[in-house]
Amino acid sequence: MEPDLRAKLKDADDDLRIIEDLGIDSLTMMEIVVLVEDVLQMTINNEELRHLRTVGDVKTFIEYKVRGLPLPKPTKFIPIEQIVSVMPIQPPFLFLGEASVSAHGANAKYKISGQEFFLQGHFKDNPVLPASIMLEALGQLAVLFLLEGQVGEGGKTVDHRTIFFTSCEGVRCHRICRPGDVLSLSIKPKRLKSPLATFEGQIRVGQEKAAIAEEITLTFAYAEEVAQPTIPQVSVAPAEQPVAVSPVKPKAKTAASA
Repeated sequence: MEPDLRAKLKDADDDLRIIEDLGIDSLTMMEIVVLVEDVLQMTINNEELRHLRTVGDVKTFIEYKVRGLPLPKPTKFIPIEQIVSVMPIQPPFLFLGEASVSAHGANAKYKISGQEFFLQGHFKDNPVLPASIMLEALGQLAVLFLLEGQVGEGGKTVDHRTIFFTSCEGVRCHRICRPGDVLSLSIKPKRLKSPLATFEGQIRVGQEKAAIAEEITLTFAYAEEVAQPTIPQVSVAPAEQPVAVSPVKPKAKTAASA
C-alpha cells in the first residue's frame, strides 16, 4: 500500500470505504487477503470478500472469523432516495445523507449546506449548527436503524408510526460545526427490547470529535409484517389443434338416388 494511504488507513474510522476512499485495487486486495490468511490461519473465499466495503466491515468480519461465529448479514448501504422513502421525518428536517446499516449499528453523513432555515437566526452573522440539531440527527439515525436494521421478531417489523424520542443522557459537545462541515454520524444499539431502544452515538468532523451522546432512548412497537402480494400465475390454455377433415368422397350413385 502507498505510504499516503497507510497514513489515511491508520487514522481511519469504520466508515472509510476500501475502494472509493482508499483506492485499493483487486490485486492489492488479494495481497491483503493472503497476508491475513497467513497471520490468522484462516481461509477467506471470494464470496465473503464481496460484502466487505468498509474498514468496519473488515473489522467485524475478522472478529467473527477468529471467534468461529456465523458471519453477520452484510452491511446495507442506503441512498438518500431510500432514506426519504422509509423515514417518517422528512426534509427540511431530515439530517441524514447517505447511510449504511449493519447488525451492529448505523453510520451516515450530513453536509451542512448553510441553507438550513434555522441557521438564519442561529446566530446573527455567525451561522452555527445547534447542538440540539446534532442530537436530533443522531436520533434520526437510530430511527433508520430500527426501520432498516435486522430488528424484528416472529414475522413482525418495527412500525414507523410508533417511534418517538424519550430521553438522552451524557451529551457532550466538543466542536462547533459550521456550513461546509461534513458530519460523520454513528450509532450503536445498547439495549433493544420493545417498547424501548437505547443507543450510544457520536458525531465527528474528519478526525475531530464533535458530539457524543452516551444514551439516546426511543420508544417503538412492532406491527405484523405485511406479506408481499403474489402475482397470480395466468395459465395459457394450449391452442386447439385443428381437426383434420377428411375430404368427403362423393357417394357412388345408386339406383335409388339416380
